[in-house]
Amino acid sequence: MNTMIKSCLECGDKIIGREDKKFCGDGCRNAFNNKMNKDQNNLMRNINNKLRKNYRILCELNPEGKTKITRNTMISKGFDFDYCTSILKTKTGNTYYFMYDYGYMETENRHCVLVKKE
Repeated sequence: MNTMIKSCLECGDKIIGREDKKFCGDGCRNAFNNKMNKDQNNLMRNINNKLRKNYRILCELNPEGKTKITRNTMISKGFDFDYCTSILKTKTGNTYYFMYDYGYMETENRHCVLVKKE
């Protein structure tokens, strides 16, 4: 039998229970994981905030899954065209910019086609 006493990775208290247990309870486990997963600096935090804002704007402007809208409408809502999570180039030469599953393609006359991946 292993007599080594283990300590909680978050608070340092003695751990009672399974041999592979790392935390004394759910609170410490959550606190530890929240610290590990938080954005490490302002640059990451600001970029993630811009991506989330772009995503919310696309969701709001495209509730049906496909629509056409002016670029100025997107700008007036605060959309930032410098940030996206992925770019898709189609066989026909069109380029779509995505925020996760919502995206847009710029067309002539300062319009954008908004789409949602299925």
